[in-house]
Amino acid sequence: MSDTADMGMVVRAAGAPEAMEWSALDTGAPGSGEVRLVQRAIGVNFIDTYFRSGLYPWPSTPLIPGAEAAGVVADVGEGVTEFKAGDRVAYTLPLGAYRTQRVVPAERLISLPDAIAFDVAASVMLKGLTAQFLLTACYPVKAGDTVLVHAAAGGVGLLLGQWLRILGARSIGTAGSPEKVAMAKANGYDHVIDYRAEDFVARVKEITGAKGCDVVYDSVGKDTWRGSLKSLRPLGMFVHFGQSSGMIADFKFSELASGGSLFATRPMLFDYIKSRADLTARAADLFGRLASGEIKAHVGQRVALQDAATAHRALESRRTMGATVLLP
Repeated sequence: MSDTADMGMVVRAAGAPEAMEWSALDTGAPGSGEVRLVQRAIGVNFIDTYFRSGLYPWPSTPLIPGAEAAGVVADVGEGVTEFKAGDRVAYTLPLGAYRTQRVVPAERLISLPDAIAFDVAASVMLKGLTAQFLLTACYPVKAGDTVLVHAAAGGVGLLLGQWLRILGARSIGTAGSPEKVAMAKANGYDHVIDYRAEDFVARVKEITGAKGCDVVYDSVGKDTWRGSLKSLRPLGMFVHFGQSSGMIADFKFSELASGGSLFATRPMLFDYIKSRADLTARAADLFGRLASGEIKAHVGQRVALQDAATAHRALESRRTMGATVLLP
Protein backbone atom coordinates (compact mmCIF):
# COMPACT_ATOMS: atom_id res chain seq x y z
CA MET A 1 0.00 0.00 0.00
CA SER A 2 1.03 3.62 -0.49
CA ASP A 3 1.53 5.90 2.52
CA THR A 4 -1.96 7.29 1.89
CA ALA A 5 -3.71 3.92 1.82
CA ASP A 6 -5.87 3.01 4.77
CA MET A 7 -8.54 0.61 6.03
CA GLY A 8 -12.12 1.20 7.05
CA MET A 9 -15.61 -0.17 7.56
CA VAL A 10 -17.65 -0.02 4.34
CA VAL A 11 -21.36 -0.71 3.84
CA ARG A 12 -22.38 -1.65 0.29
CA ALA A 13 -26.05 -2.45 1.01
CA ALA A 14 -28.11 -1.32 4.00
CA GLY A 15 -28.65 -3.95 6.65
CA ALA A 16 -27.72 -5.39 10.03
CA PRO A 17 -24.36 -4.71 11.74
CA GLU A 18 -22.79 -7.51 9.67
CA ALA A 19 -23.33 -5.36 6.56
CA MET A 20 -20.14 -3.47 7.52
CA GLU A 21 -17.04 -4.86 5.78
CA TRP A 22 -13.39 -4.27 6.71
CA SER A 23 -11.95 -2.96 3.43
CA ALA A 24 -8.91 -1.24 1.98
CA LEU A 25 -9.42 2.42 1.07
CA ASP A 26 -7.29 5.03 -0.65
CA THR A 27 -7.37 8.30 1.23
CA GLY A 28 -5.48 10.43 -1.28
CA ALA A 29 -3.66 13.67 -0.62
CA PRO A 30 -5.43 16.70 0.87
CA GLY A 31 -6.65 19.30 -1.60
CA SER A 32 -6.95 23.04 -1.17
CA GLY A 33 -8.32 23.86 2.28
CA GLU A 34 -8.12 20.22 3.40
CA VAL A 35 -6.18 18.23 5.99
CA ARG A 36 -5.24 14.54 6.06
CA LEU A 37 -5.52 12.88 9.48
CA VAL A 38 -4.26 9.68 10.98
CA GLN A 39 -7.18 8.80 13.23
CA ARG A 40 -6.61 7.63 16.79
CA ALA A 41 -10.19 7.16 18.05
CA ILE A 42 -13.69 7.20 16.54
CA GLY A 43 -16.98 7.71 18.36
CA VAL A 44 -19.99 5.41 17.91
CA ASN A 45 -23.46 6.97 17.82
CA PHE A 46 -27.03 5.98 17.04
CA ILE A 47 -26.85 8.08 13.87
CA ASP A 48 -24.25 5.56 12.60
CA THR A 49 -26.80 2.76 12.98
CA TYR A 50 -29.53 4.84 11.31
CA PHE A 51 -27.38 5.25 8.19
CA ARG A 52 -26.10 1.65 8.22
CA SER A 53 -29.62 0.21 8.47
CA GLY A 54 -31.00 2.46 5.73
CA LEU A 55 -33.27 4.43 8.10
CA TYR A 56 -31.48 7.58 6.90
CA PRO A 57 -30.89 7.94 3.14
CA TRP A 58 -27.33 7.60 1.86
CA PRO A 59 -25.74 10.48 -0.05
CA SER A 60 -23.66 7.97 -2.04
CA THR A 61 -22.74 4.27 -2.22
CA PRO A 62 -20.81 2.61 -0.68
CA LEU A 63 -21.29 4.13 2.77
CA ILE A 64 -18.65 4.67 5.45
CA PRO A 65 -20.41 5.34 8.78
CA GLY A 66 -19.07 7.47 11.61
CA ALA A 67 -19.81 10.99 12.80
CA GLU A 68 -16.97 11.92 15.20
CA ALA A 69 -13.27 11.20 15.56
CA ALA A 70 -9.93 12.50 16.81
CA GLY A 71 -6.41 12.11 15.50
CA VAL A 72 -3.18 13.70 14.35
CA VAL A 73 -2.62 15.88 11.28
CA ALA A 74 -0.44 14.02 8.75
CA ASP A 75 -0.25 16.76 6.08
CA VAL A 76 -2.17 19.80 4.92
CA GLY A 77 -3.35 21.09 1.57
CA GLU A 78 -2.80 24.42 -0.10
CA GLY A 79 -4.06 27.43 1.82
CA VAL A 80 -4.30 25.74 5.22
CA THR A 81 -2.59 27.91 7.82
CA GLU A 82 -4.37 27.06 11.07
CA PHE A 83 -3.08 23.47 11.25
CA LYS A 84 0.24 21.70 10.62
CA ALA A 85 1.57 18.16 10.65
CA GLY A 86 1.60 16.75 14.17
CA ASP A 87 -1.31 18.80 15.51
CA ARG A 88 -3.90 16.99 17.64
CA VAL A 89 -7.41 17.62 16.29
CA ALA A 90 -11.00 16.39 16.43
CA TYR A 91 -14.11 16.81 14.29
CA THR A 92 -17.73 15.83 13.79
CA LEU A 93 -19.28 15.23 10.35
CA PRO A 94 -22.39 13.15 9.59
CA LEU A 95 -20.52 10.32 7.83
CA GLY A 96 -17.15 8.87 6.93
CA ALA A 97 -15.28 8.43 10.22
CA TYR A 98 -14.95 4.61 10.40
CA ARG A 99 -11.49 4.51 8.82
CA THR A 100 -7.85 4.71 9.86
CA GLN A 101 -7.04 7.85 7.85
CA ARG A 102 -9.18 10.60 6.40
CA VAL A 103 -9.13 13.88 4.48
CA VAL A 104 -11.42 16.55 5.96
CA PRO A 105 -12.01 20.27 5.38
CA ALA A 106 -9.78 22.30 7.70
CA GLU A 107 -12.70 24.54 8.64
CA ARG A 108 -14.43 21.56 10.31
CA LEU A 109 -11.47 20.72 12.57
CA ILE A 110 -11.05 21.73 16.20
CA SER A 111 -7.64 21.90 17.88
CA LEU A 112 -7.48 19.43 20.72
CA PRO A 113 -6.20 20.69 24.10
CA ASP A 114 -3.36 18.58 25.56
CA ALA A 115 -5.56 17.81 28.57
CA ILE A 116 -8.09 15.94 26.39
CA ALA A 117 -7.19 12.36 25.39
CA PHE A 118 -8.01 11.12 21.89
CA ASP A 119 -10.65 8.63 23.06
CA VAL A 120 -12.38 11.29 25.17
CA ALA A 121 -12.37 13.76 22.27
CA ALA A 122 -13.77 11.14 19.90
CA SER A 123 -16.57 10.46 22.37
CA VAL A 124 -17.67 14.08 22.77
CA MET A 125 -17.39 15.86 19.43
CA LEU A 126 -20.92 14.81 18.47
CA LYS A 127 -22.34 13.90 21.88
CA GLY A 128 -20.75 16.75 23.81
CA LEU A 129 -21.59 19.41 21.25
CA THR A 130 -25.11 17.99 21.19
CA ALA A 131 -25.38 18.45 24.96
CA GLN A 132 -23.99 21.96 24.61
CA PHE A 133 -26.45 23.19 22.00
CA LEU A 134 -29.43 21.41 23.59
CA LEU A 135 -28.88 23.24 26.88
CA THR A 136 -27.77 26.63 25.57
CA ALA A 137 -29.58 27.18 22.28
CA CYS A 138 -32.37 24.70 21.61
CA TYR A 139 -33.95 25.37 24.99
CA PRO A 140 -31.74 27.67 27.12
CA VAL A 141 -31.94 26.00 30.54
CA LYS A 142 -31.80 28.34 33.52
CA ALA A 143 -31.47 27.82 37.26
CA GLY A 144 -34.67 26.46 38.76
CA ASP A 145 -35.94 24.79 35.58
CA THR A 146 -37.19 21.21 35.88
CA VAL A 147 -35.74 19.03 33.12
CA LEU A 148 -36.49 15.43 32.08
CA VAL A 149 -33.81 13.51 30.16
CA HIS A 150 -34.39 10.06 28.67
CA ALA A 151 -31.45 7.64 28.25
CA ALA A 152 -29.75 9.38 31.17
CA ALA A 153 -26.94 6.79 31.32
CA GLY A 154 -26.03 7.14 27.64
CA GLY A 155 -23.22 9.22 26.19
CA VAL A 156 -25.28 12.41 25.84
CA GLY A 157 -27.34 11.69 28.95
CA LEU A 158 -24.35 11.52 31.31
CA LEU A 159 -23.03 14.83 29.99
CA LEU A 160 -26.46 16.45 30.32
CA GLY A 161 -26.77 15.35 33.95
CA GLN A 162 -23.48 16.98 34.94
CA TRP A 163 -24.19 20.12 32.94
CA LEU A 164 -27.71 20.52 34.37
CA ARG A 165 -26.29 20.46 37.88
CA ILE A 166 -23.85 23.23 36.95
CA LEU A 167 -26.76 25.29 35.56
CA GLY A 168 -28.75 24.86 38.77
CA ALA A 169 -31.66 23.00 37.17
CA ARG A 170 -33.67 20.22 38.83
CA SER A 171 -32.95 17.17 36.72
CA ILE A 172 -34.92 13.95 36.29
CA GLY A 173 -33.45 11.11 34.25
CA THR A 174 -34.78 7.80 32.99
CA ALA A 175 -32.68 4.67 32.52
CA GLY A 176 -33.29 0.98 31.88
CA SER A 177 -31.57 -0.94 34.70
CA PRO A 178 -30.47 -0.49 38.34
CA GLU A 179 -26.86 -0.18 37.15
CA LYS A 180 -27.77 2.57 34.70
CA VAL A 181 -29.87 4.34 37.34
CA ALA A 182 -26.88 4.35 39.71
CA MET A 183 -24.56 5.69 37.02
CA ALA A 184 -26.98 8.50 36.12
CA LYS A 185 -27.33 9.47 39.79
CA ALA A 186 -23.54 9.59 40.09
CA ASN A 187 -23.47 12.05 37.19
CA GLY A 188 -25.61 14.82 38.54
CA TYR A 189 -29.26 13.79 38.26
CA ASP A 190 -31.46 14.69 41.22
CA HIS A 191 -33.92 11.87 40.44
CA VAL A 192 -33.54 8.83 38.18
CA ILE A 193 -36.45 6.59 37.18
CA ASP A 194 -35.99 2.98 36.09
CA TYR A 195 -38.49 3.02 33.22
CA ARG A 196 -38.55 -0.80 33.10
CA ALA A 197 -39.77 -0.98 36.71
CA GLU A 198 -41.82 2.22 37.02
CA ASP A 199 -44.22 4.39 35.01
CA PHE A 200 -42.03 7.41 34.35
CA VAL A 201 -45.03 9.69 33.71
CA ALA A 202 -46.50 8.92 37.12
CA ARG A 203 -43.13 9.37 38.82
CA VAL A 204 -42.52 12.72 37.09
CA LYS A 205 -45.95 13.88 38.23
CA GLU A 206 -45.06 12.82 41.79
CA ILE A 207 -41.63 14.47 41.73
CA THR A 208 -42.94 17.76 40.32
CA GLY A 209 -46.10 17.92 42.43
CA ALA A 210 -48.14 17.51 39.23
CA LYS A 211 -46.65 20.73 37.78
CA GLY A 212 -44.65 18.96 35.04
CA CYS A 213 -41.29 19.76 33.46
CA ASP A 214 -40.16 22.86 31.63
CA VAL A 215 -38.41 20.78 28.98
CA VAL A 216 -37.99 17.11 28.02
CA TYR A 217 -34.91 15.96 26.08
CA ASP A 218 -35.99 12.77 24.32
CA SER A 219 -33.56 10.72 22.21
CA VAL A 220 -35.59 7.51 22.49
CA GLY A 221 -38.54 8.41 20.29
CA LYS A 222 -41.25 5.85 19.58
CA ASP A 223 -41.39 4.32 23.07
CA THR A 224 -41.33 7.56 25.04
CA TRP A 225 -42.75 10.51 23.09
CA ARG A 226 -46.34 10.29 24.37
CA GLY A 227 -45.12 10.06 27.95
CA SER A 228 -42.72 12.91 27.31
CA LEU A 229 -45.58 15.19 26.26
CA LYS A 230 -47.58 14.15 29.33
CA SER A 231 -44.60 15.03 31.53
CA LEU A 232 -44.51 18.69 30.44
CA ARG A 233 -46.06 21.72 32.08
CA PRO A 234 -48.32 23.94 29.95
CA LEU A 235 -46.14 25.85 27.42
CA GLY A 236 -43.35 23.32 27.99
CA MET A 237 -40.85 22.25 25.31
CA PHE A 238 -40.50 18.75 23.84
CA VAL A 239 -37.02 18.36 22.33
CA HIS A 240 -36.86 15.19 20.24
CA PHE A 241 -33.24 14.68 19.16
CA GLY A 242 -33.03 10.94 18.43
CA GLN A 243 -34.99 7.73 17.99
CA SER A 244 -33.16 4.81 19.59
CA SER A 245 -36.46 2.90 19.91
CA GLY A 246 -37.69 3.81 16.42
CA MET A 247 -39.12 6.73 14.49
CA ILE A 248 -42.17 8.60 15.78
CA ALA A 249 -44.83 7.79 13.20
CA ASP A 250 -48.17 9.03 14.52
CA PHE A 251 -47.50 12.45 16.03
CA LYS A 252 -50.23 15.05 15.47
CA PHE A 253 -50.05 18.79 16.13
CA SER A 254 -53.25 18.44 18.18
CA GLU A 255 -51.15 16.56 20.77
CA LEU A 256 -49.42 19.87 21.54
CA ALA A 257 -52.71 21.71 22.03
CA SER A 258 -54.23 19.09 24.31
CA GLY A 259 -51.05 19.03 26.42
CA GLY A 260 -51.32 22.74 27.19
CA SER A 261 -50.05 24.70 24.17
CA LEU A 262 -46.79 22.77 24.13
CA PHE A 263 -43.80 23.45 21.90
CA ALA A 264 -41.90 20.74 20.01
CA THR A 265 -38.69 20.70 17.98
CA ARG A 266 -36.56 18.14 16.14
CA PRO A 267 -33.09 19.73 16.14
CA MET A 268 -29.95 18.53 14.38
CA LEU A 269 -26.49 19.37 15.72
CA PHE A 270 -25.09 20.17 12.28
CA ASP A 271 -27.51 23.09 11.88
CA TYR A 272 -26.21 24.56 15.14
CA ILE A 273 -22.53 24.31 14.12
CA LYS A 274 -22.95 25.18 10.44
CA SER A 275 -20.68 28.23 10.61
CA ARG A 276 -17.10 27.93 11.82
CA ALA A 277 -17.80 30.64 14.38
CA ASP A 278 -20.59 28.57 15.93
CA LEU A 279 -18.50 25.38 15.80
CA THR A 280 -15.49 26.93 17.52
CA ALA A 281 -17.56 28.77 20.15
CA ARG A 282 -19.51 25.67 21.14
CA ALA A 283 -16.35 23.52 21.13
CA ALA A 284 -14.53 26.08 23.29
CA ASP A 285 -17.33 25.93 25.86
CA LEU A 286 -17.33 22.12 25.84
CA PHE A 287 -13.56 21.56 25.92
CA GLY A 288 -13.08 24.29 28.52
CA ARG A 289 -15.45 22.45 30.88
CA LEU A 290 -13.81 19.09 30.13
CA ALA A 291 -10.25 20.38 30.56
CA SER A 292 -11.11 22.01 33.91
CA GLY A 293 -12.73 18.81 35.18
CA GLU A 294 -16.07 20.56 35.60
CA ILE A 295 -17.58 17.90 33.30
CA LYS A 296 -16.21 14.40 32.80
CA ALA A 297 -16.73 12.25 29.71
CA HIS A 298 -17.43 8.56 30.23
CA VAL A 299 -16.01 6.13 27.69
CA GLY A 300 -17.77 2.94 28.74
CA GLN A 301 -16.70 0.70 25.86
CA ARG A 302 -13.56 0.59 23.70
CA VAL A 303 -13.73 -1.69 20.66
CA ALA A 304 -11.34 -2.31 17.75
CA LEU A 305 -12.44 -0.48 14.60
CA GLN A 306 -12.69 -3.74 12.63
CA ASP A 307 -15.14 -5.01 15.29
CA ALA A 308 -17.56 -2.14 14.75
CA ALA A 309 -20.43 -4.62 14.24
CA THR A 310 -20.02 -5.73 17.87
CA ALA A 311 -20.28 -2.12 18.99
CA HIS A 312 -23.43 -1.55 16.91
CA ARG A 313 -25.13 -4.65 18.30
CA ALA A 314 -24.42 -3.56 21.88
CA LEU A 315 -25.66 -0.02 21.25
CA GLU A 316 -28.85 -1.09 19.49
CA SER A 317 -29.71 -3.57 22.24
CA ARG A 318 -29.14 -0.82 24.86
CA ARG A 319 -26.43 -2.81 26.62
CA THR A 320 -23.98 0.10 26.77
CA MET A 321 -23.33 2.74 29.43
CA GLY A 322 -21.60 5.98 28.53
CA ALA A 323 -19.91 6.36 25.18
CA THR A 324 -18.46 3.70 22.86
CA VAL A 325 -15.20 4.40 21.03
CA LEU A 326 -13.60 2.51 18.16
CA LEU A 327 -9.80 2.25 18.13
CA PRO A 328 -8.09 1.93 14.71
